[in-house]
Amino acid sequence: MTTTSWWRRQAHTWQADDWSVELRGDELADIRRGGSVILRAVRAVVRDHGWNTVPAFVTAMVSNEESVTLSLRHEGLGAEVLSTLTVSTAEGALRIEWEADNHLEFSTCRMGLVVLHPASDAGRRVTVTHSDHSIEPTAFPTRISPHQPIMDIRALELHPRAGADGVTTLRFDGDVFEMEDQRNWSDASFKTYSRPLSLPYPYSVAAGERVRQAITVNAALSRATDGPVPDEIVLVEGGVFPATGVEASTAPDPVPPCADGSFRVVELDLTTPTWSAALHRAAADGLPLDVRLVAAEDPQPLADAASAFARLPIIAVTPFDSVLHVSDGSIVARTRTALDEAGIRTELRAGARSHFTELNREKARIPNEVDGIAFTTTPLFHSLDTEQLVEALPMQRLIATQAVGMADHRPVHIGPVTLRPRFNNVATSPGPAPTRTDLSEGYGAQFTGADDDRQMSPELAAWTIASAAALAIPGVASISWFETWGPRGLRDLGREPHPAAEAIAVLTSLAGRTLLSGSSPDGLLWAIGARAADEDIVLVSNLDRASRAFRVAVPGRPALSGSLPAGSWMRLTTSGRSD
Repeated sequence: MTTTSWWRRQAHTWQADDWSVELRGDELADIRRGGSVILRAVRAVVRDHGWNTVPAFVTAMVSNEESVTLSLRHEGLGAEVLSTLTVSTAEGALRIEWEADNHLEFSTCRMGLVVLHPASDAGRRVTVTHSDHSIEPTAFPTRISPHQPIMDIRALELHPRAGADGVTTLRFDGDVFEMEDQRNWSDASFKTYSRPLSLPYPYSVAAGERVRQAITVNAALSRATDGPVPDEIVLVEGGVFPATGVEASTAPDPVPPCADGSFRVVELDLTTPTWSAALHRAAADGLPLDVRLVAAEDPQPLADAASAFARLPIIAVTPFDSVLHVSDGSIVARTRTALDEAGIRTELRAGARSHFTELNREKARIPNEVDGIAFTTTPLFHSLDTEQLVEALPMQRLIATQAVGMADHRPVHIGPVTLRPRFNNVATSPGPAPTRTDLSEGYGAQFTGADDDRQMSPELAAWTIASAAALAIPGVASISWFETWGPRGLRDLGREPHPAAEAIAVLTSLAGRTLLSGSSPDGLLWAIGARAADEDIVLVSNLDRASRAFRVAVPGRPALSGSLPAGSWMRLTTSGRSD
């Protein structure tokens, strides 16, 4: 269960004048002056007209004692942008400059520098200088903010964290910046970016146009923060271990039946011709069906879908408006009517089909008279880095906690959790869609999603256990992950199951027992348990780059301890034996 294949990128650390920057490909990561991280990252990004990220390539790096310069090429999706990203120090300040030459006329939603502030800045006081030079005191939000917490930024003065030294100031040049709370998408950061979203987008950048932006950072030299690596996870008894589901495969036929999970999630887009075939292929797995419906205003497809549910094991229906991607009052009412007229008795849920972001932003649209709240999440919305995949786990726990509070005692159903988004909910033009009534070309995410090689990796099993440990809190009734078969699945067609299938199997076996849950001490070690009779079963996961010792405190039982290789997991019982 162990390999280092996840951590392929080699990082280079540049240091000058007590500053240090870790160079991870095109990203300037973990920017420090002394011990603690001041900024999570700075990056030059180019997005196309649909908010898709144009791939960035580092073509050269020149480093010396005074500066480091990355030569970048953003190419693809109709873009060709050549640029230099330079980091230097002067009089104790860190200066980051981006000079970009656009070579093709290009329609973009964003082209410029983005700054990621660490999630640990939550609650930190900050003084904002606006573009008109006015001053406003505020703070980073503690709860995940549905909308931009800070607007119209020319400079930020970040007041000291508890136990830290001095203030940190950032000045932004080249455009007006604003901030969003990326924890909505399970990113462990707040993002300050340029070109306010109040301006029209996408917008055109002419061939030959040059973009210049710069960020200047001043920070006191902080004390070293390295200390003992925390290794104890404290589990608390309470709630019920959630049911574990898997989404039906969206891959092209033929797709064999699959028994993974205790229920099957299937999303039926009623605006496409494949929905009936997708329903019946999912039903062939013989498991209860958690149906998600995507519908427009025409009531007839809803009536047709409700009629098709007869004699199928439907445990829940969650409708989403095809434009809003949330369950507003209208779509819920029309779905309720269609189910009643077809004589279908099942749970009617509401929520968001895209991200927690939309649940957080559109909660006023979502009616209270439903049987549960459902939403999905993906760790790789803004970045494809493995670091982001791992850092998303503590944010998943924060999202689950906030969602349970928003649900107001209604059960929360999370998933499908997938590595990449299943569709682009912020697309500014129609996406690809099937035209056939059969599944010879697949449906859903087969057209609108993206594959990821890490789906097959041994580490994904450890990540899935950690994701369960993050998301499973009292109030969360079910969690689903991935697809059954295919490039986004637990199994490849005609091949052995991927390692994550074993993790799903053990999670499925624990449903209904008393939940033992707890937070990670550092976001890398995770544990979750289930109590039944005189035995506790505890799953421990290590997402660190190195082997880790661990200790799990279990209420009323002897503590469990051991060691885990990097990127692996294990199953323990209260006797301390590894199974």
